[in-house]
Amino acid sequence: MSKIVQTVGEIARRACEEHGCELWDVEYVKEAGTWYLRVFIDRPEGVSIEHCENISRQIDPALDEYEHLLPDGYIFEVSSAGAERPLRRPSDFERFMGSLVEVKLYKAKDGRKEFVGRLCGYDGGDIEIDDGAEARAFKKDEIANVRLRIQ
Repeated sequence: MSKIVQTVGEIARRACEEHGCELWDVEYVKEAGTWYLRVFIDRPEGVSIEHCENISRQIDPALDEYEHLLPDGYIFEVSSAGAERPLRRPSDFERFMGSLVEVKLYKAKDGRKEFVGRLCGYDGGDIEIDDGAEARAFKKDEIANVRLRIQ
């Protein structure tokens, strides 16, 4: 985890708690030559624009204290984790056990790189899904990403 993501995560976690939200994830990525610092939040009742705005207003000034970590020219965004959010941490997989997920692989398996099914197993990064016809197991090193899938 980069120092930027870790530091922003600590700031964002406090801001989220104050506004009745949960910090889902922080990412710091370069896309098409521009750096993006994104904070994703969640809330059981759903996330509103006001939640995003309030948390953004609280985090943004705090980032000035850490400008030595951030290069010039980045875009800061706060948004909902989304209905089809990626699952990354063990706690994400535990929380959404039994939910419909989409698994994308690095290399094709049985002629496919994408599989959809109910998450029915997780063990140290290895997962198992059931598509209704059969259960399929995937090793951690095969998996490019896993995300929730809306029916």
